[in-house]
Amino acid sequence: MSTATPATRPLKVALAMAADVGRKVFPPQRLATVTGPLNLLSPEPITDFSAPEAKRLLAEADVLLTGWGCPMIDGAVLDAAPRLQYVLHAGGSPKHHVGAECWDRGIQVSTAADANAIPVAEYTLAMILLATKRVLQIARELHRARAAVDPEGLFPDMGNYGKRVGIIGASKIGRHVIHLLKSYELEVVLADPFVTPEQAAALGVELVELEELMETSDVVSLHAPSLPATRHMIDAGQIARLRPGATFINTSRGELVDQDALLLRLEEGELYAVLDVTTPWVLPTDSGFYTNPNVLLTPHLAGSLGTELERLAASAIDEAYRAARGEALRFPVKAEELAFTA
Repeated sequence: MSTATPATRPLKVALAMAADVGRKVFPPQRLATVTGPLNLLSPEPITDFSAPEAKRLLAEADVLLTGWGCPMIDGAVLDAAPRLQYVLHAGGSPKHHVGAECWDRGIQVSTAADANAIPVAEYTLAMILLATKRVLQIARELHRARAAVDPEGLFPDMGNYGKRVGIIGASKIGRHVIHLLKSYELEVVLADPFVTPEQAAALGVELVELEELMETSDVVSLHAPSLPATRHMIDAGQIARLRPGATFINTSRGELVDQDALLLRLEEGELYAVLDVTTPWVLPTDSGFYTNPNVLLTPHLAGSLGTELERLAASAIDEAYRAARGEALRFPVKAEELAFTA
């Protein structure tokens, strides 16, 4: 049997993203892996496609490794980049910087959204387990009492065995959360209008209507994309369906939730929330979410941060190596998919 290594072709690579993003996502140790058939034209990212240095790099580049803050890649940019074949995004959706002209001209586009889903799913898993164990509430009581507390006296229903977890949205993150939850003896249900019962069964979950999910779940975790059609999909009516003692987790986007209705329900004292995202991103100083004892707020912490950012770079660089070997991209993005992604 032949063990010959697939033939590779040299590809010239340029970076395009905000300067601070480049420093965080593509630090020197990660750029050092762009070698062999990949020729990195410059360690400094393009931040303005109209700059003279950018035009020089575009004229030579076969591959653009992009990140957050990349300028729009439109027809004019493509005219200045006659060799360009690939736009490989070291982030989630490329919809904010990849114009339709890229697909029209046959440019192959990929995303590191799968890599970015991992820390969000890990955060979500941690919060689900903390919620069903009532860790945050019991810890808060211990801080308040500064004396012995009786966890089961406070929460007779505490524990991670047999609880129902409702996942809203079989997105990349939602699916990864489902995968992680398989290690636990929890009942997991899914609400997603674009998933069939057979597809849900293949994921190992039961497909239910959103109303049933909201009414019967001990923990509800939101993983739907932010689109005009999903604004306030969790409205006052859905929030009212949440059972007393339930925990609502949002790592998606704040605009998917009627935050005023959520806060009103939280102020009744029988609901809990873990909010990693809000609208606006930074709430006003007088927001009741800051002071409500049943709310855990985190500053968009779930996504890739710190060392996790290099996972995004590694994913994009791996795509570049696949391109150099003449292999299909692992995470291609099609133009028609952008209307359904965040």
